[in-house]
Amino acid sequence: MKHSAGFLALVEDAKSRITEISVEDLPTRLMENPETILLDVREESEWTKAHAKEAQYLGKGVLERDLETRFPDKTAEIIMYCGGGYRSALTCDAAQKMGYTNVKSLAKGYQGLVVADWPMES
Repeated sequence: MKHSAGFLALVEDAKSRITEISVEDLPTRLMENPETILLDVREESEWTKAHAKEAQYLGKGVLERDLETRFPDKTAEIIMYCGGGYRSALTCDAAQKMGYTNVKSLAKGYQGLVVADWPMES
């Protein structure tokens, strides 16, 4: 997908403030901290087609509204992913502005999970 220059600028700005984690590092993070939340922030239609096994869903469109209700512990480790790592960078940035201190964006997102043959469910 070709992204607009303005969107890419927003993402790069957000990435300057957030932490990204690679798909290769994800299994270790989940093993070291079984309480880690793997959060899919894609559109509901994307989630319904397929998503990472054991992921939870909270779409980018309602994240700021519902994050504190769904995940009240602002110190919990939350690894967010979207299709390619752009929207999750934006949602991590928003979560940090809301006081969350341990959020990460999954670099390459769902596409990276598919390439890595990550277990999926629909």
